[in-house]
Amino acid sequence: MTAIRSDRRPMIEAIGVSKKFGSVRALDSVTLSAPQGSVLALLGHNGAGKTTLVNILTAMTPPTSGTVRVAGFDVGAEPKKMREVIGLTGQFASVDERLTGRDNLVLIARLLGADRKAAKRRADDLLEVFGLTAAATRLSQTYSGGMRRRLDLAACLVGSPDVIFLDEPTSGLDPSSRINLWEIVESLVAEGTTVLLTTQYLDEADRLADSIVMLSAGTVVASGTAAELKEQVGRRSVTVVLEPGHDPATACAALEQAGMTPSIGPDGATIITPVGASKDLAAVIRALDDGGIEAAELAFGEPTLDDVYLALANKSAPHPARASWSPA
Repeated sequence: MTAIRSDRRPMIEAIGVSKKFGSVRALDSVTLSAPQGSVLALLGHNGAGKTTLVNILTAMTPPTSGTVRVAGFDVGAEPKKMREVIGLTGQFASVDERLTGRDNLVLIARLLGADRKAAKRRADDLLEVFGLTAAATRLSQTYSGGMRRRLDLAACLVGSPDVIFLDEPTSGLDPSSRINLWEIVESLVAEGTTVLLTTQYLDEADRLADSIVMLSAGTVVASGTAAELKEQVGRRSVTVVLEPGHDPATACAALEQAGMTPSIGPDGATIITPVGASKDLAAVIRALDDGGIEAAELAFGEPTLDDVYLALANKSAPHPARASWSPA
């Protein structure tokens, strides 16, 4: 994740976007923006509206109301021009299993207007970038899940898009493949590509996203940088592991005497106390010393996106009309 320059033009914009399916409101007045060369992450549980929003942003389905612009194009009025400058990968790899890795990419390049020589050159370049050169002549049906995901991402880059939409791109991948894809996304963004990422992996958003929009039941319940969202929750804490022989209840009493609100961890030997900032670690140490308590370990913990998600994801209770609807 890199700092975003304020002068970069917005490449993805949604203003007051709503979507109804009959009487069911899947999205309700969603507004977001992503500047050039950044990653915007959409977080939300299944049914929050992430995929519905991606479908609207990529002109696969129209909004009921609102305005959408991608790379400067009005998605409703200029969908063809917009599609020429974007790449999209869905939740499942969409490569043709009957073709080799190279032939998948050559086919797409040819469909985009490249001649045979240029198409092969572009395919080979992408195979090298994604570490698939050795498997270029193998049928893609023989690829592992991680390899198919990399080929799928390579396919969406054949046309050198300005904007990429990644709808849960690492779903089902092993940790090594996930990290590999993260590194590829980071390199693309460093070159100026704008990425919209939907994910249920909070560590993924924490690592990649310059800004985050959290959806719940089709509405935006929180938005900002990861640091800003964590600040909203503010659940900083100090975790104390006691030396053997020291009573956790006595330790809690000592911290309570100092005005803190500690609790005993599930292991029965760890004390967790909320604090306002890292400087409060010294106050915890003093309180334990005053109580004659020895600590084996002390650790200051910042709130995580997991904390943010648990605190804010259910901020808006689903409307009864939404109960039967489950868009991703």
